[in-house]
Amino acid sequence: MGGRSSSPLDKQQQQHLRGQVDALLRNFLPQYRVQLAASVLWQISQELVPQELAGCQLLHSKKLPRVREHRGLLSQLQGHPPDWQLIFCVLRGDGRLEWFSHREEYENGCRPLGSTALTGYTVLTSQREYLHLLDTLCPDSGEHTLEESAPFLEMPVNFPLFLQHPFRRHLCFSAATGEAQRAWRLALEGGIRLRGTVLQRSQAPAAHAFLDAIRLYRQHRGHFGHDDMTLGSDAEVLTSVLMQELLPALRAQIQPGLRGTGRARAWAWTELLDAVHATVLAGASAGLRTFQPEKDELLVALQRTIRPDVDQMLRLRERVAGKLQAVVQGPLELCLRRKVDAQLPRVTQTLVNTLEATLAAVQTLLAQGMDRLSRNLRESPSGARLRKEVYSFGEMPWDPELMQTCYCEAEPSQGRLGCLVVPFGFLGARSLVFGAQDLAQQELPELEGDVLAAGSSALTIEGIYEDVIRGVLLQRIDGELKKTLSTSYVSCDLDGCLEALWNQAGADEQTGAQRGTSSKQPGSSTKVQPLCPLPPPGMFRS
Repeated sequence: MGGRSSSPLDKQQQQHLRGQVDALLRNFLPQYRVQLAASVLWQISQELVPQELAGCQLLHSKKLPRVREHRGLLSQLQGHPPDWQLIFCVLRGDGRLEWFSHREEYENGCRPLGSTALTGYTVLTSQREYLHLLDTLCPDSGEHTLEESAPFLEMPVNFPLFLQHPFRRHLCFSAATGEAQRAWRLALEGGIRLRGTVLQRSQAPAAHAFLDAIRLYRQHRGHFGHDDMTLGSDAEVLTSVLMQELLPALRAQIQPGLRGTGRARAWAWTELLDAVHATVLAGASAGLRTFQPEKDELLVALQRTIRPDVDQMLRLRERVAGKLQAVVQGPLELCLRRKVDAQLPRVTQTLVNTLEATLAAVQTLLAQGMDRLSRNLRESPSGARLRKEVYSFGEMPWDPELMQTCYCEAEPSQGRLGCLVVPFGFLGARSLVFGAQDLAQQELPELEGDVLAAGSSALTIEGIYEDVIRGVLLQRIDGELKKTLSTSYVSCDLDGCLEALWNQAGADEQTGAQRGTSSKQPGSSTKVQPLCPLPPPGMFRS
């Protein structure tokens, strides 16, 4: 699946998709504007907090995250009919994969044959696993013979690298040796994680506002669970959200009419999804670019408006929060005893295990690195050697082979987190694992930096209401974590660390239902009953 062929969508279908994107933006952007104001207030309020009281001590590096550029020969399944062809592949430092006919084309600065951002992909190195995945994409296609299906896929591949995406065409590569396959797999997985967590890593108010707005937009449309839809850039996240909404109609209306059977039909389905995804992504990107000047002006205006009155706003927020808590405390405590307390020890232990094992591996890696640095300097004490060793030490986080020890500690938790699906609707295991792996990479370069933070919907009654409920939940989790972490080596102020853990793990499923009676997003017809009643209107009128 190499070069892009002409789109399988006709003009009418493309126009329909552009209309869907326009409707999404009309419904989403008002919520985004509100959250921008909330995020600016939160950012300014954090400037007033003494640094030593800022909360979580799991600090992030000032060094920009990246992946090492990786280059080499691979075989790729491409053309019509598809065939394995030798190409020269380059994984860029920003997580984009490019491929060229020959190394010389890359070295001469020629345009690549093809390229893709690795956002949302998964790397498979088992041909059997990949073929099984294809069989599940079009389950109603019935029995098929080798001739009718995709014989080019059934041909044995010694060292495959299959890049699978839920909404895009699959990319099929093959390495020459097992060692090359492993090196490419580690590099690709690093690029996938880098592209996926760009918004979560950002400290910009606009990034926090966007993630909060996406969560609220989806809740107004009846989705209160946590999943991996927020992996990627802002345009990629909007595209994933709309693709998820379009998928049932595409399956019902278009999939039955696809040509072919079996795996050939499944492959055609991925090409169709890729065309839909490309159209939606282009529309979302254009819409956000159009909104960018307005967003920039709004952020400047918000800074100018909020900063002089921040103390008054925070006092007002505190007063409203106190009245809200008095109203919801009783029903909320009853709800927590009924639905949360029994699950809390298991949830807490699952989340803590995810981070503890990863940080223990980081600690071991740091100790080994320091021992090596000290030993080498004793053998050859010189300024040049010191600079070389310090540079090597600083490069450790960007060595995928070295960091694999730490990353592997987080990956088993992806299966264990399955226990959270039924009681909490938690489908964001990949996001959580990526977060733990990011933390491992960030802890190595330096142990000082800006404190990780999460956005707050502080300017609206709805947002304050959520924060009140979140605060009560955090008190519950605080008690449970104090028991769990009583002998832990992790140095973290619990209140701050809890918020980072809970936000990253998607623990706002319980608080999400409270928004069911708030003002509806335009275009949403979902009515959701809250766990706890909102206070009566007019309660806060002076």
